Amino acid sequence: MKINKIREMSSPDLKKELSELKSELFKLRFSLATNGLDNPMKIKEVKKDIARINTILRQRELEEAIK
Repeated sequence: MKINKIREMSSPDLKKELSELKSELFKLRFSLATNGLDNPMKIKEVKKDIARINTILRQRELEEAIK
C-alpha cells in the first residue's frame, strides 16, 4: 500500500484497515508455521503496511494535540 493512499484515508478507515492487516499477519504467520508459504516476503510487506498506518495515525494524533 502506498503512503499517499494511506494519507488520503480517514482515521476510522485506517483503524479498520489496521485491524484487517493484523489479522492477515496472524494468518500468514500461522500458515508459515504449519505448512509453509508460497511467498514469505508477504509477511514483510504486511508488517511494513502496519507500520505505515501506525505512523500516519500517530502523526494525526500529535497534530490534534497541538491544536
